[in-house]
Amino acid sequence: MNARERLVESAQDLLWERGYVGTSPRAIQDRAGAGQGSMYHHFTGKADLARTALQRTADRERAGAEGLLGGPGTALERLTAYLRREREVLRGCPVGRHAQDPDLVADPDLRAPLEETFGWLRGRLAEVVAEGQQAGELRPGVDPAAVASAVVATVQGGYVLARSAGRPEPFTEATEGAVALLTALTR
Repeated sequence: MNARERLVESAQDLLWERGYVGTSPRAIQDRAGAGQGSMYHHFTGKADLARTALQRTADRERAGAEGLLGGPGTALERLTAYLRREREVLRGCPVGRHAQDPDLVADPDLRAPLEETFGWLRGRLAEVVAEGQQAGELRPGVDPAAVASAVVATVQGGYVLARSAGRPEPFTEATEGAVALLTALTR
């Protein structure tokens, strides 16, 4: 792995662990085993590297979600697979956790991967709900966009509940509650 990739991966890990403010360029360089010159050869500074790392994390998370939402099965099966997807719950969402970082969300360039990812996710979930309605599997008359937003809010809120309790069970309770509500939408 070249220095640029090591820097990006180190930044991804540190941003998830410590947040933007808590992640110094020196910490990234140390974890990557790269010098300051290498970092500034590949990136204009911390914000540029962080944006690259956040985009990479967002792309990875979107690919994982698409693998489940675009896979085989009924709409309910795909939505359930997304909700029950294996996650490192106590670490928080690799993307959503950054929405609590005031310095990150204040910068439109740094916030962009978050905004794009959650916009994509809500849209993709709404598409799956609409597919289920068109197939006669899910009841019509329920707004797919509202259901999608509720699913995303449940997952993100589940992370908060689990992290604040210091155990994963509240996350599982939240997502299983969402599965039960989605099941109630079946015809």
